[in-house]
Amino acid sequence: MKTFTLLAGLALSFNIHAAMVSQTVTHTIGDKSFESTLVFDDTKQGLPAVLMVPNWMGPTEGSLTKAKKIAEMGYAVMMADVYGSDVRPTNGEEAKVAATALRSDRQLLRERTKAALEAMKSSLPKSADASKVAAIGFCFGGGAVLELARAGEELGGVVSFHGNLDTPNTEDAKNIQAPILVLHGAVDPFVPAEQVSNFEKEMNAANVDWQLVAYGGAVHSFTNPAAKRAGQAEYHPKVAARSFVAMDSFFSETFN
Repeated sequence: MKTFTLLAGLALSFNIHAAMVSQTVTHTIGDKSFESTLVFDDTKQGLPAVLMVPNWMGPTEGSLTKAKKIAEMGYAVMMADVYGSDVRPTNGEEAKVAATALRSDRQLLRERTKAALEAMKSSLPKSADASKVAAIGFCFGGGAVLELARAGEELGGVVSFHGNLDTPNTEDAKNIQAPILVLHGAVDPFVPAEQVSNFEKEMNAANVDWQLVAYGGAVHSFTNPAAKRAGQAEYHPKVAARSFVAMDSFFSETFN
């Protein structure tokens, strides 16, 4: 049984024109509790709602900063907790354990991501447009939202930023109803060419409305300022900026 609770947070101002609000959204699955954060500019109306699944570190200040950046572009964004409020990795090893537990059980990953989506929908402010709902994810989160699409969730669009593209059963792509945008580092060692090729075949075989943008010179985690593993997982400011523009353009098309 799932329950949802909305807790008002503090208003956060980012510029003289914005009145950015941050709210805690909690929900439960059975006896497990989850704590996400919804951010939006309450001076704007008709905001599309965007579920944002963070990278394998889960809900962090860095991911919240990213959610706020996207919210400033004109969206109500919820940084989703799919691990549970008792799981907050503090390093890569802990993150690997948490992420692997879900990636090794794609049905559980889909259920957790869908539960977060439902919690967001039930907690949207009046300034949001409940008819315009999308999902995005980064790294681990990119793979999570693609699994949500493969589960047949009705969404206005799904965007994966440097996410894994593999799935245990490619036939599930036939369930996809949402347009898909994959933003990929062309030299990402964790998502090699073979995985990209297999994804393309999967999407084409299922006749999905999909796009893939490969950014030259970019590796894994190109939107993450904390990523500093040269040649493997590394922040690329120019590509990061381009990818957010690509997301915004994609949503402008799919929502209109």
